[in-house]
This record gives sequence, C-alpha cells and structure tokens, in this order.
Amino acid sequence: MDYATLTIETERLKLIPLSNKYKEDVFREFKDEITTYMYPKPNESMEALDKHYEETLEEMKRGEDYSFTVIDKNTEEFLGRGGLHQPHTRNPELGIWLKKSAHGNGYGREAMTAVKKWADENLRYEYIAYPVDKRNIASRKIAESMGGKI
Repeated sequence: MDYATLTIETERLKLIPLSNKYKEDVFREFKDEITTYMYPKPNESMEALDKHYEETLEEMKRGEDYSFTVIDKNTEEFLGRGGLHQPHTRNPELGIWLKKSAHGNGYGREAMTAVKKWADENLRYEYIAYPVDKRNIASRKIAESMGGKI
C-alpha cells in the first residue's frame, strides 16, 4: 500500500500524509521540550529535516511507514506529527507528538484511536506497540485508553 495518499479524518482532526506544507511548523515546534521522552531528537537544520522527509516519503510509497501530519480539520492549523511505523509487520508501532500549544486538548488520543481503528480494519497484526517512557504520563494515558498495558 502507498501510504503517501492515506488521509484519516476524525471529528476534529485530519491526519494527512507527511506534507512539505507544514515542514517549517515541524522544524519550529519539534524542540527539546517536546522530545524529552522521545526518539528521535530535533533536527539540527532544515537540511536534516529535508533529508528525513525524503527518506520517509520513500518508505511511505513502499508501504513501510505511515507518517502523517496532524491538522485541525476546520482551520488546517498544524498540530503535530504521528505515525504508524512498520505497518507491514506483525507488530507495528504507533507514535505521536503535538506542539506545546496543542497539549491538553485530547488530540493525541483522538488521532491515535483513529489510526488504530484504521489498522484494525485494514491490517493483519498480532499487536500494535505504543512505545512510551513510563515517566511520560500523557502518552501512557493515550496507550492505556486504547487498552494498552505497560
């Protein structure tokens, strides 16, 4: 499957394929404060982000990754990025990050629930992992809300 064309909509959000339109937002918002418990760390330059986008878009076209941009459905405001990584395997992984000003609105849970629902309807897998640092309470709550176990 070519994930470079997949869009998932929720009540408030649109999860659109990785988009150059929001690349500057990603560079501006994906900073140390957001990545405290995450890998990868922020890109040090726009050139590094460009290279990451090129590689990820190729993986998406080959069906090896679904990386998406989270935007507000009505205003198209950039909210963050997420992914369903290794969707072709028996144990894909979910992940998401949101810009600081979007925290606390339930967007992460809404987006991850929608992606898991899509995966349930379209993929064959044993389980989906949602790797999260145990100190990251907000992300743990997302996983636990979907039946995840620590």
